Amino acid sequence: MAAVTIIGGHGKIALILARILSSRGDVVTSWIRDPGQSEEVAATGARPRVLDVENASREEIAAALAGSDAVVFSAGAGGGNPERTYAVDRDAAIRSIQAAEQAGVKRYVMVSYLGAAPDHGVPESDPFFPYAEAKAAADVALRASDLDWTVLMPGRLTLDEPTGRVDPDATRSADNPGTSRANVALVAASVLDRPDTVGKDLPFTDGGTAIEQAWA
Repeated sequence: MAAVTIIGGHGKIALILARILSSRGDVVTSWIRDPGQSEEVAATGARPRVLDVENASREEIAAALAGSDAVVFSAGAGGGNPERTYAVDRDAAIRSIQAAEQAGVKRYVMVSYLGAAPDHGVPESDPFFPYAEAKAAADVALRASDLDWTVLMPGRLTLDEPTGRVDPDATRSADNPGTSRANVALVAASVLDRPDTVGKDLPFTDGGTAIEQAWA
């Protein structure tokens, strides 16, 4: 049993993940910005906590993380507003990394995307550019930290049913098969219990390899 904090607790991946972790006996705290989301979060078995990471300081985040064994960062601005994208996907993510170090929470799982990197190749004219830049900066900060980190890199997200199987050799392409959000949640739950995934980037789409056997 572990105490897991999910940052961005009302997202589709986070809601599925909270239910998985709670059902296996972990103590889950899901952070949300809107108190109106509390009931839906609580229905997963997680304890909702209202904390706006976009505006919270590193010290506030560290205090809220006290007692956690692991952090999963699954927050996002949702696109459409470059300023908020940088504020959440980059700045808040980096503050949470620093706060985890400050609070002594070693295990940190970042939900990124397939192809995330400083040399992502997305042109500045593309609306996806701010997100690509923000995620690249956050991932780099996490890799440079002293945390036991894992970066999840799922392909295009879908609402398909979970299969429990992935392609761990996936690369970013226009015709990749996509990745169900439920499979992303299953991967996140799996890696929290897998020391062999510490210090690794894990690219994947839906595929034919059982999650438990992927990246072994």
